[in-house]
Amino acid sequence: MGTPRLHIRPENPDFLDLPWETPVGEWDNPRLVEMPTGIHRHPVVFAAYDEGVFAIKELPATLAANEFEVLSRLEGFTTRSAEPAGLVERLWLDPDSEQAAAVITRYVRYAFPYRTVVSGPGFGGRRTQMLDAVAGLLVELHLAGCYWGDCSLSNVLYRYDAGAIEAIMIDGETSTIHPVLSEGQRRADIEIMIENVAGEMADIAAMSGHEIEAADLSLGEDIARRYEALWAEVTQPLVVGRDQSYQIRQRIDRLHELGFATHDLILEPTGEGNLVRMRLSVAGRTFHSDRLRSETGVEASENQARVLLGDLSYHESKLDGGAGTPRVLAAMSWLKDSFEPLIGRILELEPDADPVQRYCDFLHHRLMLAQSQARDVPNEEALSDWLEAGGPGFPLPS
Repeated sequence: MGTPRLHIRPENPDFLDLPWETPVGEWDNPRLVEMPTGIHRHPVVFAAYDEGVFAIKELPATLAANEFEVLSRLEGFTTRSAEPAGLVERLWLDPDSEQAAAVITRYVRYAFPYRTVVSGPGFGGRRTQMLDAVAGLLVELHLAGCYWGDCSLSNVLYRYDAGAIEAIMIDGETSTIHPVLSEGQRRADIEIMIENVAGEMADIAAMSGHEIEAADLSLGEDIARRYEALWAEVTQPLVVGRDQSYQIRQRIDRLHELGFATHDLILEPTGEGNLVRMRLSVAGRTFHSDRLRSETGVEASENQARVLLGDLSYHESKLDGGAGTPRVLAAMSWLKDSFEPLIGRILELEPDADPVQRYCDFLHHRLMLAQSQARDVPNEEALSDWLEAGGPGFPLPS
């Protein structure tokens, strides 16, 4: 027995009060809490601190060190991977033993495993949302140079994101980071995903009492098709004439519409007269969430941020009859008069709910109410109607 070596990232507890001398599966500690979780190949427990709830996954030393490094490197690129908090090494144990090390990550708030949205032998009305969530996550990771190596529905947590579902990578023990992924690496990752997802859908059908023929075995292939379409749109080369720079702006705007942030723009001559080739550094899907944070300080996922920015613009248009209130003042007014009061009301009524998601649900209801009545509906009136209707969320995709 001995004291472990702990590598703790800033703004996290030191975790020294946990019984590291014993395997996590044997812990009996007041900090342990039960949290919604999926299927894990390694032991996982959850510990609550003032700073938040943390997932502690026990695994061999090499796998733990790799996962900690991968998640740390992804953190600067995407918000759709687990946030690493620490790496624990039990140096007195065989490094290949299951108890040799542990990775500590922040628990993803308001997230749920995929089995939460299972309907019968598949995902029912949420199938399209699941397709888009997993395909979008894979595109984002591949843009970051991350070869996952074990993409499956179980290695992801999900979270409602306005009218969509957001997928978050939580398992990176088999992953590697490269400057750029080769075509072969991308293809291999997709093939692994297809095989893993087919197996999981077969398990879902069996567990729900259905024959294998009823299983949604094509889900992985449909994810792959969504992935290829999005990958092509994000990475396709663009060659334009020097007098057609509007196409460059259109391309950047389209990427922003999809949620992808963009960085350096490089224009290179093609050797064919007046033509230039556009190369654009495409980052993670944080365009709207970055903008919302910059303008208001509010943290939200990408589609939530898109909805909230629309509400901010709506609020801005109502100030001084739309006479040109500076955006910074409009943002302060929106926070004070709309967002914060309604968030407070929501938390009073639903203290365990994701308040930003429920605010977005309310905004969708207000929009539907306004459209049905062909008039602007004040927040208080819309809130009363929303609550009377049971606080409905976004409808399922048709």
